[in-house]
Amino acid sequence: MAVRGESLIRALEEWAPPSLAVERDPIGLQVGDPGAEVTGVLVTLDVTEEVVDEALRLGANWIVSHHALIYRPLHHLRGDRPAGRLAAKLLKNGINVYVAHTNLDTAAGGVNDVLAEKLGLENAEVLAPHFRERLKKIVVFVPEDHHMNVLNAMCEAGAGWIGNYSHCTFNSRGTGTFLPREGTNPYIGQQGKLEQVEEVRLETIVPESAQARVVQAMLEAHPYEEVAYDIYPLDLPGRSFGLGRIGRLPEKTRLKDLAERVKQAYGIPALRLVGDPDRPVSTVAVLGGSGGRYARTALERGADVFITGDIDYHTALDALAAGLALIDPGHHVERLVLERVCQILREKWAPPGMKVVPTNVHRDPFQFL
Repeated sequence: MAVRGESLIRALEEWAPPSLAVERDPIGLQVGDPGAEVTGVLVTLDVTEEVVDEALRLGANWIVSHHALIYRPLHHLRGDRPAGRLAAKLLKNGINVYVAHTNLDTAAGGVNDVLAEKLGLENAEVLAPHFRERLKKIVVFVPEDHHMNVLNAMCEAGAGWIGNYSHCTFNSRGTGTFLPREGTNPYIGQQGKLEQVEEVRLETIVPESAQARVVQAMLEAHPYEEVAYDIYPLDLPGRSFGLGRIGRLPEKTRLKDLAERVKQAYGIPALRLVGDPDRPVSTVAVLGGSGGRYARTALERGADVFITGDIDYHTALDALAAGLALIDPGHHVERLVLERVCQILREKWAPPGMKVVPTNVHRDPFQFL
């Protein structure tokens, strides 16, 4: 049975919803047809000609990229220019490109969580929140013999989370009534007779992003032909999402020792350091990509050191004056998320035999001499 691009996109967006992206970030399907069959998936940081050639060798007609192929408005597509040549190669060979950028940075288990995990940061929190998810309460009435089936189906689909507790619900018993009319096929009772059934009122909390998925799971698990349920908006703060993470090292260490740990954990040959190498540090902020603009946020959140890429001269000078140490491991360390993306897709989407692999050809454009 053919697997279409829509299912791949759906799996990616269940993990890293577009709502988590910062405003005007160009994400989503940038080249191709969502209805195209998937023959294989190549995951990359950037889409280059070398990556496209790699996809062709692998027989993968879908590329999942962290950085956008089309970031700024295009004024032309010329075959004698790199952008036009690359677009022509993609279209000619039927290769589709899907982009997950700041939504992947922000998502739980995404870029910034991977970077924090590699350093062993404890009690890591969002550094710079920009999105708070809306919460809903869903109430459904279930016959007692299907109560736990429906409860488990809803919770496995994403309902019932409060902090690190799952399957949080409230259940009360009562009597439901209904009268099946002509044309019905009732699970309980018969047409033309008023029925009274012992039911459970099952209520739980659900994040807005999971609402459709939870409702679908509920309907599939529920035995009734017509399911009675209600959904209420809640005036409660949902989970906070944003860029970067801030946490503590297991034990205080010198800045130069942390820098060596970063090199080893991120697999890089060199980095740039701002601050006294012998300074003790314990609270660390990290933000994948180009995060210099968040140096002030890291300082205000109590970070001793901020780890991010593409730090400019004036940001470094200001941080030094303010007492914030900086470590710049480069932008390319975001590549560490590629295996996580592959893992998620293999576990939650890929059918048996489907190739889902990270690129082996894309490299950091910078070299150290």
